[in-house]
Amino acid sequence: MIREQGDASPLVPSRPTLKKLQIAAAGCQACDLWRTGTQTVFGEGKPTSTVMFVGEQPGNQEDLQGKPFVGPAGNLLDKALVEAGIDRSKVYVTNVVKHFKWEPRGKRRIHKKPNAMEINACRPWLEAEINVVKPRVIICLGSTAAQAILGSKFKVSTQRATFVQSPLAPFVTATVHPSSILRAPSDDQRRAEMAKFIADLKKIRKATDSEAAAAMARQR
Repeated sequence: MIREQGDASPLVPSRPTLKKLQIAAAGCQACDLWRTGTQTVFGEGKPTSTVMFVGEQPGNQEDLQGKPFVGPAGNLLDKALVEAGIDRSKVYVTNVVKHFKWEPRGKRRIHKKPNAMEINACRPWLEAEINVVKPRVIICLGSTAAQAILGSKFKVSTQRATFVQSPLAPFVTATVHPSSILRAPSDDQRRAEMAKFIADLKKIRKATDSEAAAAMARQR
């Protein structure tokens, strides 16, 4: 097994497809998170997906199942997509970091925020996913993903659902991570945060739909 400590780029296939990337990433040891993660959790979706969601890292359920966004936060994202009118079959979901970083708390494994070295080591996988999928819209979920893609000055708390010019896609923006909604201290606050999250997704969808319609009109 090849190990390139600190940078996954030598492991990225020269002519990548999503399948080739997934196979190559399964053996990645570019940072030390492979030692405690059960497996690499790569992105999932069709190569023709028009929307890409990028989270921070897989959680406990994702680590065990080997699929992104299949835990409680993923279930909440699926519900929000339905409410926002976004076609789930046209969505690609992935994370900035592909291994679960955690610390023990009793018998539970609790999420621990990845550091800059871990994010940078994993960045070539995300860049390759974006290059293969070529999404029209990239939506960062949470501050870690937003700052990894949009820069350290981006603040989700004040700039959520605001589009940022980027060479990565025609529309790039960020909103909260669904896990933050789950952590709200009361049912009322969770409902309020969910409503704001759905509103963000609707705003993004309407803006991108309007642009697509205008582009089609110009071509006629």
